[in-house]
Amino acid sequence: MKKLIILSLFAVLASGCSTYSANRYSISTDNVMALRSLNGVMVDVGTFSSSTPGQTEIMCRGVGPIKTPDGETFSDFVRKALLDELRMADSYASPAPVTITGNLDAIDFSSNSGNWNLALTVNSSNGKSMTVSEDYEYTSSFYGETACNQTAQAFMPAVQNLVGKVVRSPEFMDLVSK
Repeated sequence: MKKLIILSLFAVLASGCSTYSANRYSISTDNVMALRSLNGVMVDVGTFSSSTPGQTEIMCRGVGPIKTPDGETFSDFVRKALLDELRMADSYASPAPVTITGNLDAIDFSSNSGNWNLALTVNSSNGKSMTVSEDYEYTSSFYGETACNQTAQAFMPAVQNLVGKVVRSPEFMDLVSK
């Protein structure tokens, strides 16, 4: 009996847990095209915070954590996504007449039903602000390992949609105007 307990304990410790890394951010053509319609308006991007400060991972079932690809916070991942889109659209400058900051109000997922829930408040140095949210659905799995991997892979397109809701909103022009 003692050998069985020791063997079971060893098996649990040796198995460990997996870590699921999201993909690096990839530019969205639709977002870049929307930003190019700013017609030369230049924007700076300041810091992004989060309602859960310093959050770098979210546990997926009991299998392992979902993390960003470079270990940065989720709010920094979203900030860099917006920054990449602005750079690709030639709408980024530092300094610029207007600086955008943000707060990741909510970030969560359900690997059971297959959806990411994100909410972001974007603030402008001109005093205006806007809040957007994204409920991104993806295909999940009953099997934990597969479901958590699919959850990690769905994070980047969920952020693309979130950034798209910001830059394609009619309110965005108010944010970037002096």
